[in-house]
Amino acid sequence: MNDKYFDIMYLKENLKLLRKRKKRSQEEVASLLNITRSAYNSYENGVAEPGLSILIKLSDFFQLGIDRLVRLDLSQLPESKLLELDKGFDMDLTGSRLRILATTVNQENEDNIELVPVKAKAGYTSGYADPNYIKVLPAFNLPFLSPNKKYRTFPISGDSMPPVVDGAYVTGEYLQDWNYVKNGHPYIVITQDEGIVFKILYNRIEEDGSFLLCSTNTNYSPYSVKVQDILEIWKFVNYINPKFEEPTSSKSDEIGPALRVIQREIGMIKDKVKNIEDKI
Repeated sequence: MNDKYFDIMYLKENLKLLRKRKKRSQEEVASLLNITRSAYNSYENGVAEPGLSILIKLSDFFQLGIDRLVRLDLSQLPESKLLELDKGFDMDLTGSRLRILATTVNQENEDNIELVPVKAKAGYTSGYADPNYIKVLPAFNLPFLSPNKKYRTFPISGDSMPPVVDGAYVTGEYLQDWNYVKNGHPYIVITQDEGIVFKILYNRIEEDGSFLLCSTNTNYSPYSVKVQDILEIWKFVNYINPKFEEPTSSKSDEIGPALRVIQREIGMIKDKVKNIEDKI
């Protein structure tokens, strides 16, 4: 039986990229895989295709699933995701992989609610997985929240999500599996490019591996974010506004949700048109 893997695609480029990021020579990798240097060199140069048994060894060595090792162009990933690969975290294309969350506990060994101050906001995207960064954040507890869930509080900037205003603090529940994101609900999304954003989410993982992010302020257009560009998602729990907000009229309360539905549909149509244009 031929154990050749069908359709190699990006394998040779990915092998070279991953090896160089590990600062290993071809000789070292070949030795660790118990194959000859010439054999490994032929895989990196695309002269030969490895059999399934070798692909499994390569997958184990680089700690990356075979499908992603072969079919995903790793050179197109942001540096934040490549750093995750360097640390041995497999890529997440579905939003369902196990995530390790850095956290702190109180004297009763219960999870704290860490608060990300405004001054520490810019550093969160690089320190979110670093226990040394997390342990110096202010921490508190709220007795009305479940002790069996993990919460964190984030500062919110801008006017895109009324009634939550600029300067407010929003508390979220950590979401392990992004497939459970509910359409039309508010979430705190952490991305490498945008940092901390608070938006209404629409789950499009099965459709195109993304989320549609919408604002309650209809002056802001919806936009899509790919799963692989997201670091964390926190489900909205509560918020603290820095100032008192006057109640809105019942008429505007009725118009707002309707406009957001239209806004969401327009965003989806734009994305579909773009996908069609890209295929032409």
